[in-house]
Amino acid sequence: MPILNKDMTLCISLAARPSNIGTRFHNYLYEQLGLNYVYKAFAPVDLADAVRGIRGLGIRGAAVSMPYKEAVIPMLDKLDASAAAIDSVNTIVNDDGVLTAYNTDYLAIERLLKEHRVPVSSTVLLQGSGGMAKAVAAALRDAGFRSVTVLARNETTGKALAGLYDFDWVPEVGELSAELLINVTPLGMQGADAEVLAFPQRAIEAARIVFDVVALPAETPLIKAARAAEKHVISGAEVIAIQAEEQFVLYTGVRPSPEQVREASEFSRA
Repeated sequence: MPILNKDMTLCISLAARPSNIGTRFHNYLYEQLGLNYVYKAFAPVDLADAVRGIRGLGIRGAAVSMPYKEAVIPMLDKLDASAAAIDSVNTIVNDDGVLTAYNTDYLAIERLLKEHRVPVSSTVLLQGSGGMAKAVAAALRDAGFRSVTVLARNETTGKALAGLYDFDWVPEVGELSAELLINVTPLGMQGADAEVLAFPQRAIEAARIVFDVVALPAETPLIKAARAAEKHVISGAEVIAIQAEEQFVLYTGVRPSPEQVREASEFSRA
């Protein structure tokens, strides 16, 4: 990376529990492409003050993580279609003091459904009802998927998400199966849920495609089980790489090569 200097462009992330993934991804690409940028993660003590800082200090862009993805909206000036579609923000771009909101999670899901050629006629079982699940649900709806069931134990958020996109809702998987399984919960993530299989083996065997949005680890118990069952797999590592790539392009105006994105993604998780 260039030595810190007065002309360096700053990009940041705002998260309650920051990780090094975005920091390593962006700074790796800045160095590879010779850009005079630096990326730093923050855990804001006051969200409104943090957003004022973006505007007042001329910070070029900010990634936004939970629990700020919806709370930040009234503080911004414009919503891109990707954010307006789901009323959720994961990226802020500062153009001369005008703050525009984007959602590159939505863009990543949209792109992966196309790249993996997932048939829109597929039946879908979507587990989760949080902000990322909303991005997935919106991308499914906008791509033309209609036979979607939201699986969420929280009746309030589950029914609300399903109703928003005219999908069905169930509190438990029971005997349900679908051609496309999507996990958008912490199940399989490092920590207390690290060994939990997000869907029962029976449902995995019945599916054609298994999609786990969990990015760390990339090989979750669900992904491992799906590979063992010889299913088509879409991983959270792909999601986080694409959403970070789209953020990078928004901040810099430069699109890295697929090889550079792959290397940056691997470096970010090392």
